[in-house]
Amino acid sequence: MDRVETIDVLIVGAGFSGLHLLQKLRKLNFTVKVCEAGTDIGGTWYWNLYPGARVDSEFSNYQFTQDNIYKGFAWTERFPGQAEIERYFKHVDDKLDLSKDIKFESRVTSAEFNGPTNQWHIRINDSNEITIKTAFLMLCTGIAERRYTPPFRGIDKFGGITIHTSLWPKSGIDITGKRVAVIGTGASGVQTIQEIAPQVDHLTVYQRTPNIALPMQQSQLVDETKFLSADKLQRVFEKTRTSFAGFDFDFLPSKFADASPEERESLYEDLYKRGGFHFWLSGYKDVLVNQEANDEAYQFWCKKTRSRINDPLKQEILAPTVAPHPFGTKRPSLEQRYFEVYNQDNVDIIDVRQSPIVEITERGIETEKEGVVEVDIIVFATGFDAQTGGILDIVMTNDRNETIQEKWKNRVLTNFGLSTAGFPNMFFTYGPQASTALSNGPTCIEIQGDWIVELLSRMRADSKTNIVATIEAELKWKEIVNGAWNQTLFPLADSWYQGANIPGKPREALSFAGGIPAYLSILNECAANNYEGFVLS
Repeated sequence: MDRVETIDVLIVGAGFSGLHLLQKLRKLNFTVKVCEAGTDIGGTWYWNLYPGARVDSEFSNYQFTQDNIYKGFAWTERFPGQAEIERYFKHVDDKLDLSKDIKFESRVTSAEFNGPTNQWHIRINDSNEITIKTAFLMLCTGIAERRYTPPFRGIDKFGGITIHTSLWPKSGIDITGKRVAVIGTGASGVQTIQEIAPQVDHLTVYQRTPNIALPMQQSQLVDETKFLSADKLQRVFEKTRTSFAGFDFDFLPSKFADASPEERESLYEDLYKRGGFHFWLSGYKDVLVNQEANDEAYQFWCKKTRSRINDPLKQEILAPTVAPHPFGTKRPSLEQRYFEVYNQDNVDIIDVRQSPIVEITERGIETEKEGVVEVDIIVFATGFDAQTGGILDIVMTNDRNETIQEKWKNRVLTNFGLSTAGFPNMFFTYGPQASTALSNGPTCIEIQGDWIVELLSRMRADSKTNIVATIEAELKWKEIVNGAWNQTLFPLADSWYQGANIPGKPREALSFAGGIPAYLSILNECAANNYEGFVLS
C-alpha cells in the first residue's frame, strides 16, 4: 500500500474552481492538493474537444480577475475557442506553478468522514485503500461532469461510430464525406452542427426542443493592447460583481411598459447587433418575470431567425411561431451560422417530438415517420446531469454512515449552495443552489472561493477545526431559492436548470435566481455574523 498522505485541504477538479482555491489557499500556507481525473488542467475545457467548442462569455469576463494573472496573455477572439482557453490555462499554470500540487489521472471515487480524527478519508480510482486524509474536502467538480446519453433501444447494435460530445478524442474523428447524425441541439449540438455541416456528405439533426440561439457576433481582436489595458480590465472585473449575471453588462433600470413600441423595437435591434448575451441580459429588467415582455422579445427573435431559414417547414421546427418556452428560461446558445446550415441541401432536421426515435439499428436511426435514416456516425449532444451529477458521482459518507446520495435522493438541500448539513468540513463550488447556471462562471467561482478561503483562514486563527451547516439554515436557504425562482418564468421551461432533462431526477430549482449582487451580499452578511447558519467547533 502507498503511503497515506495527510493534508489540510483536498480539492477535487482542476478547472477554474479548483485552481482558484489552490492558488489562494496555498498562499496562506495551507497544505493543499488537487485530484484531477484528466491528464491536464482546464476542467470542462480539458474534456470538451468537439468541433466548434467555444465559450459563450466574452474573453474579458471569462478569466481570473486576481493577482494580475491576465498580464502576459493575449486573447485573439471575442469569444475564445477551446484551443485558446487551453492555451490560457497553460499560461495560468506557467505563471502560478500549479501543476506541482495536482495529482493527475486521479479520480476521487469515495470519501468518508471520520469523526474522531475530524478528517475525510479519500479513495482514488476505485482503490480500496485510503490514499489521502484531509481536514477539508472541496468539490470543484463543475456544472457538467456527469454526461448523459439517453438509453435508446438498440444503441449497442449500431455498426458505426457513436460518440458523446464530451468524449470527442483529441486526435479528432474523420467526418469528411460521412453520413452523420447529431442527436440534441443544446450548446454542444449547435456548435458541432454549424462546424461539421460543410464537411460531411449528409447531416441529420434530431431536435427535441428548438434552441432560441442568439447571434454570437464573433470578432477577432486585432489590437490586443487596446483590449487588454489594465484600466479597462479592472472596470470589467468590478462590473462583474455588480451585475445580475456577473458580466460587464446588465439589465436596464426601466421596465418593458415604460417604453413605446418604437423604442422597444429600436432597443431589440441594438441588442441583437451587439451579439453575445446582450439580447438576453441587457434588455428590460422584467423580461424574465413579465410574460408580455418575454413574448415580445421572443417574437422579435423569431422574426429575425425565420428570415435566415429558406424552408417554411424548417422555419417552424427551428423557430416556431409559438415559443416552446419563455425566452431566456433556458440558457441561450450563441451561434455564428447555425440557422443558415439548414439551407444546405445535405442537411435535414427531424422534430423528435413529432416523430420520436424508435430505436437505433445496425445501420442508423429509426424514427416513427421517417423510418431508418442510414448514418456512419452518431453524435450524442445530449448534455449532462448538471450541477449535482459530479458531486453525486463520489460516494460520500458522513460519520453517521449516511451518504449524500441518500440525502439528496428526493431533493437537494444546501446552505448557500456551498455546503450541506450532516457533512462537516465539506464544501462545493459552482454547484446546486448558488447563482451557478445564471451567471458567468468565473464570477460565481471566485465569489464562492474567496468566501471559503476567508472562512478557513478565520477558523485557523480561532483554533476551530470543524464546521457544518445546520438543518435549519439549509431549509431556510431552500425557501429563499424557491421563492426567487417562482417569481420568474424559469419554472415554465423543462430545463437542466431544474433537472428536467434527466429522467427520474427531482424537478426543483437548482440555481439561485436572485442575481450575483444579492448572492454576494448574503454571503458577506453570513461572514459578518460569525457564519450564522453553521456550527463551528
